Amino acid sequence: MSVWAARRFWTTATVVPTEGGFAVQLDARPVRTPRKAPLILPTAALAEAVAAEWQAQGDAVDPSTMPFTRTANSAIDTVTAQFDVVAQMVADYGASDLLCYRAVDPADLIEVQARGWDPLLDWAAESLGARLRTTAGIVHVAQPPESLAILNGLVRTLTPFRLAAFHELVAISGSLILALAVQRGRITAEEAWAQSRIDEDWQTALWGEDEEAAEVARGKRAAFLQADRFYRLCG
Repeated sequence: MSVWAARRFWTTATVVPTEGGFAVQLDARPVRTPRKAPLILPTAALAEAVAAEWQAQGDAVDPSTMPFTRTANSAIDTVTAQFDVVAQMVADYGASDLLCYRAVDPADLIEVQARGWDPLLDWAAESLGARLRTTAGIVHVAQPPESLAILNGLVRTLTPFRLAAFHELVAISGSLILALAVQRGRITAEEAWAQSRIDEDWQTALWGEDEEAAEVARGKRAAFLQADRFYRLCG
């Protein structure tokens, strides 16, 4: 059975300044979100990235090749309308941050985690004022309420467009601290991705690579780096 797909009807995708930012037009027809809101981007650079995705489409539109458009749609249709809900969802990662949960054994993995994650938790404590506790194993460790309040406040300073991208950085990595470290230039997105994969990379080195898992990881890495680029393009 064939799957329906939208067909390309335009020749050229262009960026046009408009009230509130920059719009993408397809042969002078403005692009709208799935909920029919005008797709208006906060910066020309981000609008150009979205327009490039539309320009690159073939005869059939493939949404899977349009990550910037998808995140922009989410920023307008979901994050703007439910900012408090999304911000809280992202901030809640601080209460169970990946960097706080350490292996019980072996000693080599414990050392790799400490070498990679301790400096980032120290940075969060010193630069952000948000000290988090660590634990061995998967039993929940309660975090200081004052630290969680600080992290919550930082998340809520983001614009809806930046929060849409930041959500991806946090959800994909499992760490609010990693995302904040990338946002503030403490580490690069590539470095953050590597830190988020310490456990998986350890298992791969020990048992060998699983082809299916590796393919999933490649997709997540691409999405993580695209989220970082989207965030930067927001200005």
